[in-house]
Amino acid sequence: MKKKLLVIAMLALVCQLGYGQMSVSQLFSDFSKHAGTDKVNIGKMTLKLAGIFTDTMGVDGIEILSFGECGNEVKEQFTNAIRNLKDSSYETMINANEDGKRTKVMLLIKDDMIRELVVLTSGSDAAMVRIKGKIKKSDIEKLVNEHS
Repeated sequence: MKKKLLVIAMLALVCQLGYGQMSVSQLFSDFSKHAGTDKVNIGKMTLKLAGIFTDTMGVDGIEILSFGECGNEVKEQFTNAIRNLKDSSYETMINANEDGKRTKVMLLIKDDMIRELVVLTSGSDAAMVRIKGKIKKSDIEKLVNEHS
């Protein structure tokens, strides 16, 4: 009996550790399967067409996952996933917790270019946004200065 209890406790611990080591891609994949989530993908072709009318600043893909219709249990799981998310490929730029709402902004940088910008936010308007491309840091600075 003690061995069974010990095995169950070890499995629970391993599951928690594995959940904490989840990658950003796994997070998108796992949570997009929950009922009530809305997923929007804006692909390369759509952004190329948009580039005719506006500067897309090197963005070639956007993924959005909204939890608007999900139950509180899924939103709580997502809040815990944000808290425990550790992906060594990404730099965490912002990690905030205010009034029970958690926000995390992460960047994937390669060759001095931002390859992915990921925004994760929990609470009543929980959502995940991933912007992919080859974005210059100077373009982000310019955008921030224009809208500050």
